[in-house]
Order: sequence, then C-alpha cells, then structure tokens
Amino acid sequence: MLWLAWASLRRRAGSFAGSFLVLFFGATMVMSFASMLDTSRGTGVDATSVETLTTMGGVVGGWGMCLVVFAVVSTLGLSVRQRAAETALLKSAGATPAQITRMIVGEAALVSVAAAVLAVGPSYLLGRALLGLLTDTGQVGAGTAFAFGTIALLVGFGITVLSAVIGALWTARHATGRSVAASLADADPGRMTWKRLVPAGVLLTGGLYLGVLTVTAFRDKGTDAMPIAAQASILTSMGLAILAPGLVRAATALTGRVLRGRGVSGYLTVQHLRQRTSQAAGALMPIIVFTGIGTGVLYLQLIEDRAVAASGQLRSVEHQSIQTLNLVVIGMIVVFACIMLINTLVASTTYRRGEFGRLRLAGATPRQVLGMVRTESLLIVATGTVLGTLAGSVTVLPYSVVRADRWIPDLPLWILLGIITIAVTATLGAALGTARRMLRTPAVDSVAL
Repeated sequence: MLWLAWASLRRRAGSFAGSFLVLFFGATMVMSFASMLDTSRGTGVDATSVETLTTMGGVVGGWGMCLVVFAVVSTLGLSVRQRAAETALLKSAGATPAQITRMIVGEAALVSVAAAVLAVGPSYLLGRALLGLLTDTGQVGAGTAFAFGTIALLVGFGITVLSAVIGALWTARHATGRSVAASLADADPGRMTWKRLVPAGVLLTGGLYLGVLTVTAFRDKGTDAMPIAAQASILTSMGLAILAPGLVRAATALTGRVLRGRGVSGYLTVQHLRQRTSQAAGALMPIIVFTGIGTGVLYLQLIEDRAVAASGQLRSVEHQSIQTLNLVVIGMIVVFACIMLINTLVASTTYRRGEFGRLRLAGATPRQVLGMVRTESLLIVATGTVLGTLAGSVTVLPYSVVRADRWIPDLPLWILLGIITIAVTATLGAALGTARRMLRTPAVDSVAL
C-alpha cells in the first residue's frame, strides 16, 4: 500500500501541510535539545558543564518529546477524521481495514521522514544558540565546543517517525472502525471511551500525586521540590487535554441555553459543537496544555525568585541554571502550542468550507456564519484557559506552601492575563481569519468543492 500512500500524498498535499508543520517543528525542538547530549560527550568538557548539558538535553528534551508525541497524535487524528468520506468510499470499493490502515501509516511515515530531514539544519542552528545561552549565563564552560551528531539524529528521527506512526495507527483504528454511513454523515460526537479515560486517569492521578508529594515529602527540601512541582502541572494539563471531547460536550451543555438565546449564530454554535465535538476538541487540547504548563512553570519560577530575594542570598549558578531551564521550557511550550493551535484551527476551519456554503444556501448570512465561528472560538478558549489555570494550580499552590508557607500565593495577575491574551489572540485570529477567506468563495462553489 506504499504506492497508494504516495499517490494520496501527491493528490492531497495541502491536507498534509498541517501535519508536516507540526512534525517539522517537533523534530527541530527534539534534535536541538538532544544535541546537548552530543555536546556533553565532547573532549575537555568539565563535570559541571556535563551535568548542565545532560539535564538540559534529558529533562527538557524528554518533556519536549512527550509534547511532540501528544501534538502529532492530535494533528494526525484531525487529518484522518477530515478524510472520513474518502475512507468510506475506499471501504465501499472493497478496501479492507488493514489496507486503509497501512495507507494511513505509510502517509504518516513519509511525511515524518521528510519533516525530520528538513529539520536537521534548523536544529543545528537552534542547538548552537542554546549552547550559547548556557555559556553566556556561566552554566557551561566557555571553551565547550558544540556537537551535533549521532544522538541528536537518532533521537530526532526516531521520535518524529515513531510518534507519527503511533498517531496514524491510533487514528486509523478509529477511522476504519466506523461504518460507511457514519463516515459519510460527517458527524463525530467524540464519545469518551476507555482509550481516552484510562490514559487521562493515569496522567491526572500522577499530576495530583506529585502535587501532594511536593507539600509532604519535599516540603522542607527547598529548590529540590521544583522539578516535582513543575511536573505536576505538565501531567495534569496533558490528562485534561486527553479528555477534551468530553469537556467540550460539558461546556456546550452548560452554556447551551445561553448560546441559543443569542440568535442564529448561537444556535448554529450549539449544533456544530454537538455534532462535531472532535473538531472542537482538537483546538481545546493545545489551549489547556499551553495555559496549564505556562501558568504553572512561570508562577513556580516567580515564587522561587521571591523566596531567594527574601532570604537575602545571592543567585547561585544552580539557581540561574534552574531559571534558564524553566524559561526555555516555557518558550518551547509557547511556540509549539501556538503552532499546534493555529495549525489545528486553520485546518478544521478550512475543512468547513462546504458547511459554510450549505449554511449560506439555507439562508444564513456571512455575518451570522462569522458570528458562529467567533462564539465557538470564545467558548473553546474560555474552557481551555479555565481548565489550564486549574491544571497550573496543581504546581503553584503546593510550591507556594513549600517556599512561602502559604496556600494562596501573593502573585501578580498580569502573567495569567498575558497567557490568556495570547490564547485568545491566536484562537480568534486563526479561526476568524480562515473563515473570512472561506466566505469569499461563492456558496455554490463552496458546496461543490
């Protein structure tokens, strides 16, 4: 089926652009941090530099790898769901589920290899910049030579291709398991199954456990509690993100009566969210991850900075290293989550070209269609930022007890407001900008495409 995968890629190159973009940036991120491990194995590198480079490559690179796998599975899932009608036609023509699965996996493998190859150059440059940052802050010896070798390439290619294949297998099983009639109906209510509930339960339990561990076993450990507390918000955010379809349905149920009272746009919003829950869930996931990890780690670092200042101690090399590590993590998450969010919204909104055309032929005005998209986006971003803030609190509240001896920390709101502003701007900008482009096409032509 590899020839069929290649033919599908050539025919539908535009639909794979989003998956390629996520894989490309993911491979760049993973390879650049993995190059720190190559650098640590160089000759003449002192023990302190080796420890810093290993921590940067292992800890940050490891969590970056988890985010890449998470993002790829979500993005490929959206791509496969958007091809439900094509999958149904292949099944009607006699293709077996195994053949369709091999085609989808083949497509993902080809795209991931191309993304990893093109990411080598940017990864090299980003790795050099990262080493320069560590050198300038005194965490790595000035004479340390940058190396980009076997570890970076093996980790980068391995994680990129493996995550793409896993994501393809996961989504292909869902696509081939639906009936032809259900696929052609183009409706996906996003039912919660054990495949989501079990991993989400494990991640949420792990996040809450680390939060409790922070205020118990690590209460008197000072900065040693930082890694434990930081991981709590990461696990909790990812756990809530996996539950995104169920959370979309819950948010729709809570606000349905209010939305229907807003006229045509509100009514259309409720109908879309109920029938195509999985599409909305794809946008909700990166918002939860971005908000949860962003607020958790940024406020964690602020609490630590205030604790150090209150103690009258000078900033040690270790403290500087931790701060740099946290800021790098946040920067990585901000960029990657925004790319994932914008990519998801552009792809899902573009796919709705036919839906917009049918609504206009049924009497809806372009303004009403844009109102529907705006209302959907605001509901999703509000749900995501609230849940993300709750996930971040699993890190912030326990660490505040450890370092400030108080459950409710005295922290500025501007950090949280800044994170919410970025999420709202990215969501509305991507969704409304794409919808306006789709509405420039005549309604009859949109339905025919």
